[in-house]
Amino acid sequence: MQNLRQFNQTELLKVDEAVKASEELVNNYFKMSSNQWLKNRYDIKTAKDLAIHEYIDGPFAQVIKYEGRKKDIPLGSSSFSLYKVCLQDNAVLSIIEEMDLLLEPFLLYILTHELVHVVRFSKFKQRYENKNEIDVTLDEEHKVHKLTHTILMKVSVFGLKQVFEFYKDWLRKPRSGI
Repeated sequence: MQNLRQFNQTELLKVDEAVKASEELVNNYFKMSSNQWLKNRYDIKTAKDLAIHEYIDGPFAQVIKYEGRKKDIPLGSSSFSLYKVCLQDNAVLSIIEEMDLLLEPFLLYILTHELVHVVRFSKFKQRYENKNEIDVTLDEEHKVHKLTHTILMKVSVFGLKQVFEFYKDWLRKPRSGI
């Protein structure tokens, strides 16, 4: 794990901006009040803050569901779901270099995509039964990519067209039997 690249300070600022923008876009799309939005408990972490089991090979991010509890309340009825969006810095940095993509629009797409998953899980539009996003069905991934595209089509961000081109195959209807 030591050989994996991590976002530098400048890149972390871009992550922070993408988080703010994606939160606003997803919140507006799903027309959630600020009170509803805060009920969706999630956290977004980059490689420097991930546990060993939160690193994955392949995807640019994953959502992991944890069970949280308030301190000093041992009852199971006080537990809540906490979704952790785990950005995979090395995978993101590698693909933007390889595909000549800009970091900002790529992060915006990834984070919007992951937050759509969080909303769908928290609203029970999709059950979270899997250990990580690798196991999410292809059908669900297609739905989330289409929602992500719909949300981002309304914004003008330099370089986003190239990101849409990168993800174009996910916008096609999946063939049955896949």
